[in-house]
Amino acid sequence: MLEGASNDPLEMLRRGADEILPEQSLAERLQEGRPLRIKAGFDPTAPDLHLGHAVLLGKLRQLQDLGHQVLFVVGDFTAMIGDPTGRNATRKPLTREAIIRNADTYQQQVFKVLDPQRTQVLFNSTWLEPLGAAGMIALAAHTTVARMLERDDFSQRYRSGQPIAVHEFIYPLMQGYDSVVLEADLELGGTDQKFNLLMGRQLQQAYGKRPQAILTMPLLEGLDGVKKMSKSLGNYVGITDPPNEMFGKLMSISDVLMWRYMELLSCRTPAQCQDLRGGIEAGRNPMEVKLELAEELVARFHTPEQGTAARRAFVERFRHGELPQDLPVLRLDAPAGLMVGLALQRAALAGSNSEAMRLISQGAVRVDGVRIDDPKRVLGAGSEYLVQVGKRRACRIFMT
Repeated sequence: MLEGASNDPLEMLRRGADEILPEQSLAERLQEGRPLRIKAGFDPTAPDLHLGHAVLLGKLRQLQDLGHQVLFVVGDFTAMIGDPTGRNATRKPLTREAIIRNADTYQQQVFKVLDPQRTQVLFNSTWLEPLGAAGMIALAAHTTVARMLERDDFSQRYRSGQPIAVHEFIYPLMQGYDSVVLEADLELGGTDQKFNLLMGRQLQQAYGKRPQAILTMPLLEGLDGVKKMSKSLGNYVGITDPPNEMFGKLMSISDVLMWRYMELLSCRTPAQCQDLRGGIEAGRNPMEVKLELAEELVARFHTPEQGTAARRAFVERFRHGELPQDLPVLRLDAPAGLMVGLALQRAALAGSNSEAMRLISQGAVRVDGVRIDDPKRVLGAGSEYLVQVGKRRACRIFMT
């Protein structure tokens, strides 16, 4: 237990959470003195986990430290449908081969956060495939089309005349049925999963089970500080990124976004975070706090030694004069952030989009000392970046 942390389990679980519904249900279960069955589902739609996933994983680990059992559900069956949450169009399903590959990497990565002794990895194809057509019809009988249209993304598409495929209605039902089979006491998910989590409660009650409590976690903004962290948007920090690369990415976030990452990813108590804020208000350089946060996160996903080494390398690179101190300085007006390729053009480090793409593909572009190989990587507003092309061209860019 960190010094200054609360001894009240419910208060601990509230920290960083968006909602607990119904809170009384969770409080009653916590008082029963038994290990709770904590469910969280992850559809293997991409090969790697990132810090956005780590927000939820961190809360699961907190529950494990309180003595509870995590049911880590790999949605190998539901991923073939694809959850349309947050999308305004039908999501393209993944192939079985891609799902298997991604699920394998999930299992390798998840124990960077979770305790293997208190984690049960399950695949929902185990109980969903045997359900069959008759079972699926019986499952569908427990809700209505009107109930499905209460979900924001469905209702928006319905009102705007955009198509909704019938199979998309099946996804929340299957995620809810996972809770029925597993007899979950509590299910965790992002705020965009609230409808699906509540469906689990509804179906448990319909099948004569005790309805689970739900806990939703905020969605972590990516490096651009605007959109949800996503590999497809290039604004992510992968939990398997090499230490120096992870450190460099974290140092690129804005001073404002730093506090969001501190709240959702750091192990510091609220009192400790408030002390850090107070130090900055008293004149401490925010860069020093960001260095501490980056070192903490690299240490968590790698080792404390690698966290220290990444910090030392960063400081030596940018404070000990490896590059000239009189580099050109450019301010770019981009409130929503700017992709690296466009930033290169506007900074006159590349003459065209094709040249910028070529330089990136050749590994010639670095941002804050980290080589960029993703042309979609976004430079977020409110931050300063050191952008290099090769060994001789560089400038400091302030994104405003």
